[in-house]
Amino acid sequence: MKFRALLALACWTVPGWSQTPPSPAQPEILAKEAPLTFSSRVNLVSVPVVVRDRDGRAIGTLRQEDFQLFDKGKLQLITKFSVEKADAVAAAATALEPPAPARPVSTTPVLPERYVAYLIDDIHLQRGDLLQTRLAVNRHLDESIDLSTRAAIFTTSGLMLADFTADREKLHQAVSRVQPWTSGPDPQQDCPPVTYYLADLLVNKLLYLDGVLFSDAQLVQMIASGKADAALSSVYAEAMACMACGGDSACQTQAIIAVRVAARQALTYGDRETASALGALKDVARKLSAIPGSRNLVLVSPGFLLTRDHQSEEYDVLDRAIRANVTVNTIDMRGLFTTIPGGDASQSRSYSSSAAASYDATAATQADDILAELASGTGGTFFHNDNRLKEGLNQLAARPEYLYVLGYSPENLKFDGTYHGLKVTLRNSANLTLQARRGYWAPRHAADPAEAAREEIQETVFSRDEILDLPVDLQTEFFKPTDEKAELTVSVRLKPESLVFRKAGDRNHDTLTVVAGLFDANGNYIAGIQKVVELRLRDQTLAAVANSGIVVKEDFHVAPGRYVVRLVVRDAEGQTMAARNGGVEIP
Repeated sequence: MKFRALLALACWTVPGWSQTPPSPAQPEILAKEAPLTFSSRVNLVSVPVVVRDRDGRAIGTLRQEDFQLFDKGKLQLITKFSVEKADAVAAAATALEPPAPARPVSTTPVLPERYVAYLIDDIHLQRGDLLQTRLAVNRHLDESIDLSTRAAIFTTSGLMLADFTADREKLHQAVSRVQPWTSGPDPQQDCPPVTYYLADLLVNKLLYLDGVLFSDAQLVQMIASGKADAALSSVYAEAMACMACGGDSACQTQAIIAVRVAARQALTYGDRETASALGALKDVARKLSAIPGSRNLVLVSPGFLLTRDHQSEEYDVLDRAIRANVTVNTIDMRGLFTTIPGGDASQSRSYSSSAAASYDATAATQADDILAELASGTGGTFFHNDNRLKEGLNQLAARPEYLYVLGYSPENLKFDGTYHGLKVTLRNSANLTLQARRGYWAPRHAADPAEAAREEIQETVFSRDEILDLPVDLQTEFFKPTDEKAELTVSVRLKPESLVFRKAGDRNHDTLTVVAGLFDANGNYIAGIQKVVELRLRDQTLAAVANSGIVVKEDFHVAPGRYVVRLVVRDAEGQTMAARNGGVEIP
C-alpha cells in the first residue's frame, strides 16, 4: 500500500508571487503515515431504542422531546437524536456495473443493511434439540436472508462454519455441519452420574466436597443421621446403588470418594464448557465490531449454567458487545420446556423422583437466566418457552423498520470502570413498549484529545452513514498489471474554503486525517490506510488552490473482485468530518 498527497497546482499563476518553492525546513504540505489502530472509549453514549405499538409494530413518528433518558437514575440531556429507517431491499441490492480499467467508477454505496451472526451452542445442545435446531435455522434462513443481509454461522466450540455471506446454500451447508460437541465424558456413564448443577451446588455452595470442611467419615455420618442436604444424600445413594458393593463402612467410604471424584470431574468439564461458550460470544462480538452496519448476534442455545467463577467473564462479554454496539438476542431452542416427572427416562437414577425433578427444574431455570441476562444487558430480546422456533429466529434476526438512536454525554463521569444502568422512558407511553440498551461501563481513564479523535474516526469508518460536513468528492479507479493483481486508487478532492485554518505568521495551518477502509462485498473488513496530512500553506498557495482543490490519493493492492470503500476525512482545526461510501468491481 502506498499513499500520495497532491496539491493541484498545475496551470495557474498568481501575480506578484514568486514561484520559488518553500524552504525544505518549512514545507507547505507534509504527509506522514500513522498506524491505523483503534481503542475503546466511552465518549458520546449511544442508546438504540425500538418503540412498538400494541400489535408489535415498530413506530417512527416520535420526536426527541418524547423521550427521557436516565443514567443511574439521573435524568440526562439528550444531545443527539436520529431515526433510522430500514432501506428497501431493492435499493440495497443495487448492483454496480463493471467499470473500464483505469477510469473513474460509480461511487454508489453497496454496503448491506444488516449483519447477523448466528452462534449455535453445539456444546450444550442435546442431540434431539440439535435436529430441530437445524430444521428451524434452515427454514428461517430461507425466509430472512435477502440481498440486504449478510449472515455468518459460528459455534460455541470455536468454529466459524460460514463467514458473512448472502449465499443461502453456503449457510445451509454450514448449519448441516453442526454436530454435538463435549469437552469430556458423558456424566451419565459415571458412577455416580453428577450434573454440572449438582457439582457446583456440592462443591461451591454447600461446601461439602471442597476438601476442607468435611472428611469422608464425617460426610457418611451426616448422611446417616439425616443432617446432610438432600443433594448430597441423593448423589450418595446413587453411588451406593451403582457400585453395588454392600453397605459396610468400607463401601460407604468408597461411595463418598466416588462422589467427590465425579463432582470434581463434572465441575471441571462444566467450567470448561461455560468458558468456551462465553469466549465464543466475546470472539463473535469482536468480529462484529469490525462490520459496517447493523450488528446483531443471535445466540441459539438451550442455555447453560453460569457459576460465580464465571460472572466476570459474563461482564466482559456484555462490555465488549455494548462498546461495539452489538445487540445480543437469544433463543432457548428447547421450546416449550417442562421437566419430566421422575426425571429423564434415559438417565438411570436411583434417588427419588421428587429430588430429580427439583434439581432439573432449578438447573433449567438457571440455564435460562444467562440467556435472559445477555439479551437484556445489550437491549436485545430473549425468545423462550415457545415451540415456534423458526418464527422466534425471524423475530430476533429482523431489523426493526424504525430505530431511534439517543445520544448523550454523561455528566461528571468518573473514570472508575463501573457499570451505569440506563433507563429510557416515554412521556406518553400509552399502549407502547420500549426495547433499549440497559447500560454501559465507564472508562477507567480519561481520554486525551488524540484518543478522542481516534475513537471518532473509528466509529465513522465502521458506519454506513454519510457525513457531509465537509464537501468532498470521492473517486475510485484501478489498474490491472496482471489478471490476478490490481492496484485500486481511492481519491478524495476537497476545496480549501471548506477547511478551517489557523493563521501563524505567513502560513495557514490545518491537519487532515484521511482514512480509507476497504471491505469486501459482504462487509468484511480487509484493510485500511490512514495518513495525516499537515498543511502549512502560504497565502499565495491557499489562494491558488481555491478552485482546483486539494487531492489526496491512497492505493491498495488487491485481487480482482467487488469492494466497498469507506472514506473518512477529519479536519483537526474545524473539528468537522466527511464520510463517503464508494463501490468498485474489478473484473
